[in-house]
Amino acid sequence: MRNLLKTAAAIAMTGWLCSCSGEKTEANYRVIPIPQEIVMAAGSEFTLSSGVKIIYPEGNEAMQRNARYLADYLKKATGMDYRVEAGTEGKGNILLQVLPDAEKPEAYQLKVNGEGVVISGASEAGVFYGIQTLRKSIPVVAGSTPVLAGVEINDAPRFDYRGAHFDVSRHFFTVDEVKSFIDMMTLHNMNRLHWHITDDQGWRIEIKKYPLLTEIGSQRKETVIGRNSGEYDGKPYGGFYTQEQAKEIVAYAAERYITVIPEIDLPGHMQAALAAYPHLGCTGGPYDVWTIWGVSDNVLCAGNDSVLTFIDDVLAEIMDIFPSEYIHIGGDECPKVKWQTCPKCQARIKALGIKSDAKHSKEEYLQSFIINHGEKFLNAHGRQMIGWDETLEGGLAPNATVMSWRGEGGGIEAAKQHHDVIMTPNTYLYFDYYQTKDTENEPLGIGGYLPLERVYGYEPMPRSLTPEEQKYIIGVQANHWTEYIPTLSHLQYMALPRWAALCEVQWSSPEEKNYQDFLSRLPQLIKLYQAEGYNYAKHVFDVTADFRANAQTGVVEVSMKTIDNAPIHYTLDGTEPTAVSPVADSVLAIKENCTFRAVAVRPEGNSRILSEKIAFSKSTCKPIVANQPVNKQYEFKGVSTLVDGLKGNGNYKTGRWIAFYRNDMDVTIDLQEPTEISSVAFTTCVEKGDWVFDVRGITVEVSDDNKTFTKVFSEEYPAMKETDRNGLYEHKQTFEPVKARYVHILAPSEHSIPAWHGGKGNPGFLFVDEIVID
Repeated sequence: MRNLLKTAAAIAMTGWLCSCSGEKTEANYRVIPIPQEIVMAAGSEFTLSSGVKIIYPEGNEAMQRNARYLADYLKKATGMDYRVEAGTEGKGNILLQVLPDAEKPEAYQLKVNGEGVVISGASEAGVFYGIQTLRKSIPVVAGSTPVLAGVEINDAPRFDYRGAHFDVSRHFFTVDEVKSFIDMMTLHNMNRLHWHITDDQGWRIEIKKYPLLTEIGSQRKETVIGRNSGEYDGKPYGGFYTQEQAKEIVAYAAERYITVIPEIDLPGHMQAALAAYPHLGCTGGPYDVWTIWGVSDNVLCAGNDSVLTFIDDVLAEIMDIFPSEYIHIGGDECPKVKWQTCPKCQARIKALGIKSDAKHSKEEYLQSFIINHGEKFLNAHGRQMIGWDETLEGGLAPNATVMSWRGEGGGIEAAKQHHDVIMTPNTYLYFDYYQTKDTENEPLGIGGYLPLERVYGYEPMPRSLTPEEQKYIIGVQANHWTEYIPTLSHLQYMALPRWAALCEVQWSSPEEKNYQDFLSRLPQLIKLYQAEGYNYAKHVFDVTADFRANAQTGVVEVSMKTIDNAPIHYTLDGTEPTAVSPVADSVLAIKENCTFRAVAVRPEGNSRILSEKIAFSKSTCKPIVANQPVNKQYEFKGVSTLVDGLKGNGNYKTGRWIAFYRNDMDVTIDLQEPTEISSVAFTTCVEKGDWVFDVRGITVEVSDDNKTFTKVFSEEYPAMKETDRNGLYEHKQTFEPVKARYVHILAPSEHSIPAWHGGKGNPGFLFVDEIVID
């Protein structure tokens, strides 16, 4: 297996196609996503020579397209032309046929023996997925002749809804680029394109009854630079799709068995629409298409009858463009501040008899009124509504499907209420998040940290649901928000190869999944990325290192590995490692300050360099206990993270930070012997938009026996202001030198978010990193 891995990864890293005329290549059926059942037939094989034809049922236009797709795929892989013909004779050929199966319409069987290849599907879509498996099994080698070993593959998807979300509102993508996104979906067996086409920063779809939506709403005068830096590029930005272009995209997707689900986000995320039609807002404007990222307070006026007419008119034209059963109407991140002071909205609340209660404010119930209106209109026209999990607030529309993005909580609640659910939690499936901890060498991103392994490890069926409730989890989707993804090449970099992990979550049975086996199969798929010209991320070929503080020995232990067991070379003095540097063939024990750097050395080229600074203080690698629990969601390696010698960057999700929520950082460190100390320092990471705040105070106490403590420092801090910056806050407390063995540090979190914040009154998260005692 190791040699196989090494060879496969070497191929994947080369970046070019072999060109060996007449070379015979062997198919490998262990593709991504891994099929449910692969049974090899010994001693039986079939050669795809140039005379082999692809046969489809006469008169079946969809199957004819399937046959042509397969011919195109084979030509790209081999350089050979394969004829496509109607008929039923499969001997010596590739026969495509439909054998209906109502239970799993996307199921297929791929059978190879000495007489040929037969791909049978429960529908035309099933045949198409069988074609994808065959396509991915065949090496891409120009001028080659594939040899297919005898096999019987029986396969069907785990989830009926296998989605990818594409935001074209923040940054616009051309029709051809959207088609390329659809082709990427095809390679990964996906069947739902969630197309986010309206938002505060741009309205991207033509609505004939409201022409100003695209004339004005699709154009912003400029765009903020970076993460809402306050500086702007001064460049007008825009673009939209005509209804005919949108229908062209819908048809292109349908030919590949992908349904396009449009999202018209309401009642929030509507500032671009308000810029075009200001009377739809609570204040009447004027409004501009938003030039910054985030969520605007300017939303549709829920007390204005013309807003209800606008919603109906827009949805009517959307339904005419998009034949999908589902229409997405958003419902997320709708600030209520304008509604609270709007006479029309308050009059609507009074007319409807809405009252606040312990669960929801009257404005949240007002949002439910708007969402219910949209759903009734869709249902009346034979369509179904999807909404983000905020649609649960104020009561869920009767027939709505919920898309759970704020973790899994909304999906679990909706499934318990017997509503269909699509799992798309930001904790696993937001692909605008960074995929490496080394964010300084990455394109600017929104934040977060979602490496390939975490995506692959996602299990969409919550254990807290009963088997009956789990039936309401109908699908899985990854989201691609494009505030910081301005080009298709960048989007590909963020999606690939994480889509490989995603599609196996969506398609394959949990018992068939194994991360190490997945990694062994990944290079074969990456070869197809190269053939298609996709700009995939190569982090999977880098050195991965695990740093652990060993309190017993007082050292930082470093364990390293690569996908293919390539030799790893390292240095500890900050110099660049090369092939002559020491080889990391065992766990390293670091016991003093150093700059650790490591590289995987391969014949076809070295990996990127992994670099970490390890700094020792009197607290490094000392025993530490948390007197109040660490937040489970952001526990990572636990409280020892605070004394492992490593410091985190501005991304609080990398595992370098741990979080406290609804309680405080309250830790005791055992210095193991009486030690003179005069300072305690640590760092917090603040991201106010994510409810992540700074400490409200610091107390340091010392003890000789871990029973009686003496206070040496104490200070309280005010609540953060809206104008306070996000980022890293260094806290260093100095005091008169004192000798002690135990150090107790208490740092209260923000227990009630200030009134200026959208999360006012709720507890905030506190993210803390390295405690340095000197």
